[in-house]
Amino acid sequence: MVSTTVDQLDDTPDVKRRDWKIIGLIGAGHSCSHFFQLVFPTLFLPLAAEFGYDFVQLGLLVSVFFVISSLGQASSGFIVDRIGPTPVLRFGLACFVASGVLIGLSTSYAMLLLAAVIGGAGNSVFHPVDFSIINHRVSSRRLGHAFSTHGFTGNLGWALTPVFMTTLIHLGNWRVAAFGAAGLVAAVLFLVWIGRDLLAGRNQESTKAGAGSADSSPQQPGTASAASTPDLAQQSVGRTLATLLTQPALWGAFFFFACTSIALSAVQNYTIPMLGDVYGIDKVMAGTTLSGYMLASALGMIAGGFLVGATPNNERTVALSLIAAGGLLVVLASGMLVSPLAMVAVGLAGFCAGVSTPSRDMLIRRITPKGATGTVYGLVYSGMDVGASLGPVGFGLMLDAGHTQGPWIGAAFAFVVASALAMLIARSVNARTSAPAVVN
Repeated sequence: MVSTTVDQLDDTPDVKRRDWKIIGLIGAGHSCSHFFQLVFPTLFLPLAAEFGYDFVQLGLLVSVFFVISSLGQASSGFIVDRIGPTPVLRFGLACFVASGVLIGLSTSYAMLLLAAVIGGAGNSVFHPVDFSIINHRVSSRRLGHAFSTHGFTGNLGWALTPVFMTTLIHLGNWRVAAFGAAGLVAAVLFLVWIGRDLLAGRNQESTKAGAGSADSSPQQPGTASAASTPDLAQQSVGRTLATLLTQPALWGAFFFFACTSIALSAVQNYTIPMLGDVYGIDKVMAGTTLSGYMLASALGMIAGGFLVGATPNNERTVALSLIAAGGLLVVLASGMLVSPLAMVAVGLAGFCAGVSTPSRDMLIRRITPKGATGTVYGLVYSGMDVGASLGPVGFGLMLDAGHTQGPWIGAAFAFVVASALAMLIARSVNARTSAPAVVN
C-alpha cells in the first residue's frame, strides 16, 4: 500500500490553512527563543542597582546562557530525531517559563546563574525542533515562505524584548518584567499545546512513500538520495554522528553559520560606536539605524522566501546576497558616504543579508540524510553560537587597538567566506547525489 504524502495532495484551502497554522505556531515559538536571548541584557541596569553586580558578572550570565545553548543545540537534534520534535519544543518553552520565574524570585547571583543555565537549555532546542517540523510537516510549495517566516519571527522576538521589558520595568519593577516574560512564553506554550496535533512528530507519510515524498522533489537533490540510504533515526547516536561527521558539506555548513554569526555580531555590537566614530552620527540616530538594520533584515527574509521557489540554485542566492551585504559594509568602512547615505547603507546591508536566510535554510535541507533532520540542523546551527561567542571579543580588540572601521571590514570578509562556503556545500551535495547515476 502506497501512502499519500502532503505534497501529493491537491493544494486545497484546507492544506494551505494547515500549512500556515504550522508555520504560525513554529514562528511563535521561534520568536520566544529570540525574545529570551535578550531578557538578561535588558535587566542589566536594574540588577546592577539592586545587587551591585558589575558588568563582568552580568555579562557572565549571558555567556553561560549561550554556552549551554551551544552545547545543547549540538546534541538536542539527536533527541528530536528519536522522540519527535513536539515534546522537545514544549520542553524548551517550559524552560523559558521556569527561567523567567526564577529570575523574578532571585535573591542571589547563584539563582540568576541557575536561571541562565535553564534558559540556555531551553534556547538550545529551537532550531532542531523548528526545522524538523517545517521539513516534515509543511508542503514543499510553502517551504520557502516557512523558512522566511521563521527568520522574520525571530527578528520580531528580538525587537519585542526591549519594549516589553522596559515597559514592565517602568510600570512595576524588574521582577514584574521577569514574571511578565515568563507569562508571555507560557501563553505561547499553551498555544503549542492546543496545536500539538498539527506539529505531532515526523511526517510518517513521507518516510513511507520514499521517492514520492517532498524530499525527492527536483529542487532538493540532496534529499533525493535519502530515500535509498538507511534511516539514521534508527541508528545509534555514535553511528549517526560518525556518518554525519564524514560529510564535508556538514562541516562547511557549520563554518558557514559561524561566519555569518561573526558578521552579525560585528554589526549588532559595534555599528553604533562605528557610526559615531566614522560619520559623527549621535548615539540615538545610530541606535535607530541599527534597529533599521534588523527591520530591513526581516523584510529581506520575507522577500527571500519568494526566491526559494523561483530558482533551484539556492546557493547562488545565498552567495550573491551575502557578497552584496559585505560590499555595502566595505563602502561604509571607507568613510566615503555622507551621514544619511551611511544610515541607508546599513539598512540595505541588513536587507541583503536577510534575503539569504530562506535559501540558506533550504540549502541545509539538501545536505540532510534521512532520519537526521534535527541532528543536522542542531549541529550546523551550533556554529552560530560559536560565532556569537568569538566575534564580539575579536572585534572589540580591533576597536581597542584603534582600528575604527575594523568590525565592518571583518564582517564583510566573514560574509564573503560564507558565500564561498555556500557554493562549496552545493558542489559537495551535487557530487554526492550524482554518484549513484554514474555507477548505474
